[in-house]
Amino acid sequence: MNQALAPKHPVTDRVLEALAVSLRGCEELIPQEDWVKKLARSEATGIPLRIKLGLDPTAPDIHIGHTVVLNKMRQLQDLGHTVIFLIGDFTTLIGDPSGRNSTRPPLTREQIEVNAQTYYKQASMVLDPSKTEIRYNSEWGDTLGSRGMIELAAKYTVARMMERNDFHDRFKSGTPISVHEFLYPLMQGYDSVALKSDLELGGTDQKFNLLVGRHLQAEYGQEPQCILTMPLLEGLDGIEKMSKSKNNYIGISEDANTMFAKVLSISDVLMWRWYTLLSFKSEADIAALKAEVAAGRNPKDAKVALAKEITVRFHSHAAAEAAEQDFINRSKGGVPDEIDEVSLPLGEDGAPVGIGALLKMAGLAASSGEGNRLIDGGGVRIDSGVVSDKGLKLGAGTYVVQVGKRKFAKVTLG
Repeated sequence: MNQALAPKHPVTDRVLEALAVSLRGCEELIPQEDWVKKLARSEATGIPLRIKLGLDPTAPDIHIGHTVVLNKMRQLQDLGHTVIFLIGDFTTLIGDPSGRNSTRPPLTREQIEVNAQTYYKQASMVLDPSKTEIRYNSEWGDTLGSRGMIELAAKYTVARMMERNDFHDRFKSGTPISVHEFLYPLMQGYDSVALKSDLELGGTDQKFNLLVGRHLQAEYGQEPQCILTMPLLEGLDGIEKMSKSKNNYIGISEDANTMFAKVLSISDVLMWRWYTLLSFKSEADIAALKAEVAAGRNPKDAKVALAKEITVRFHSHAAAEAAEQDFINRSKGGVPDEIDEVSLPLGEDGAPVGIGALLKMAGLAASSGEGNRLIDGGGVRIDSGVVSDKGLKLGAGTYVVQVGKRKFAKVTLG
């Protein structure tokens, strides 16, 4: 049965401040009244709450869209609570069906181990490593065994599982659902039991899984966790959620110049949403900045400030300053201080190389055809001059080649 929360403790100003921090930018806090009681109890007893975030290492690195929930973890960590960064090395073997319209192929353990190596290192750029508990759900997943898995599965019904939108829609359309996919939300929920979680964070697409955690904790006689969902961050295009597959992302391991320039490329409207979800500035400071822009201040000033804050977080103050200067140089048609150097061979018998082939070989275009399209759009420069002739051929020598605003290479043909 569901354990009741401890006797009521006073809701102090500090508790209300902690609630405000919790609610900033969040989509849902369920149930909010229970979270207030947990905060009040923690304040009265001095016992920190256990706050859990699980990430499956499905890719070798993370982008700043993932840091939306990490930022919230850091804010709650700064209030004195225990944050648990859970690497889902066991659940990744199953494959999260959230938002899927087909069975997701599971990764191999070797792929998972390679990806997991970078996850915590990158998350530590946001979280305080000295105050973070890092866990792997294979700790209890591998030892649960067949008997334990059957006992776990008995605590949730198929009817409840089919309430999940992606399962319901796939079943209705006749799209196959593998039985192992039902195990994913059960195992994610069991993570909360194993960790005795007070609060679990996740994106809005994880709501069903987080609620399973509440149910299972009650089944195992624990006080159910509260859940806090954060919005999925729109990518650089301002439309689709940030995703590497959609190429609208900023990787947190990208170089400072690229990171800075990408933040400056977002729209003025999207900038304020990014401020809410990514910035560590107070809501009052953001509101004041927004008011200044509304009163006539150039919105680019606010965007530069955001670009600097994000670049400093993942690099340094010096790198952010250098990235700003690099962006200014590029905007004026200048060449960055540091660009890739590429050596390429001439054609057969020393023949000149066509510009389309050169762009492909230098890694500045995916194909010769794409290079030609970039030329048609006026997006290719050689030694600061715009290339308009797709038939251009270059002989031996060194050239500074620019594609778009951000791609440069010093190409030596010989």
